[in-house]
Amino acid sequence: MAIRDWPEDARPREKLLKQGVATLSDAELVAVFLRTGVAGKSAVDLGRELIERFGGLGGLCRADRKAACSAPGVGEAKYALLQAVMEMARRTLAEDMQARDALTSPSAVHDYLRLIMRSKEYEVFCCVFLDAQNRVITVEELFRGTLTQTSVYPREIVKRALAHNAAALILAHNHPSGVAEPSLADRNLTRILVDTLALVDVRVLDHFIVAGASSLSFRESGHL
Repeated sequence: MAIRDWPEDARPREKLLKQGVATLSDAELVAVFLRTGVAGKSAVDLGRELIERFGGLGGLCRADRKAACSAPGVGEAKYALLQAVMEMARRTLAEDMQARDALTSPSAVHDYLRLIMRSKEYEVFCCVFLDAQNRVITVEELFRGTLTQTSVYPREIVKRALAHNAAALILAHNHPSGVAEPSLADRNLTRILVDTLALVDVRVLDHFIVAGASSLSFRESGHL
């Protein structure tokens, strides 16, 4: 049965408008995005299949062009729309992050870092550079590594901090393994960076580890 033949309260778009977007299931959200199904399948059926095919909403949103466009009901136009939606989310979070004090409102920074880092299949190391009022100056990916490790050079971080005239910064890296617990190497590196940056009067406010859907704050967990 086509969605247009369903009771009005059961149709995903009408349900969203009347009850709010949070009431929709993952499959219904995808159905609103797709708008139409394919022969013999409603948009909700197709949404459910896409979620199963890509291992969840996150997998669908992070799928590369070839994989996404080869999936039934997606194609180039829907893939382009999905990329635009994801970029809108990144820019919205970036605006929220830049408008707030990173020390008193760390959630905005945390959410932004999770969005840009969680899908990486290799390790990356980023720095969020902050001014004297703890407002975000910029975010830079400074180092990139393999599936399990990356090399971080304190001197390069000091150079970038001085170039931005930063008063403080937040460190961040991802664990593609999906385990957010810091390793001994992570803890040792953090201590080295805290001590090194203190020599040029730059404070390290936190160090985030992003691991898939989970994450860890060194400050909140007592490691900093």
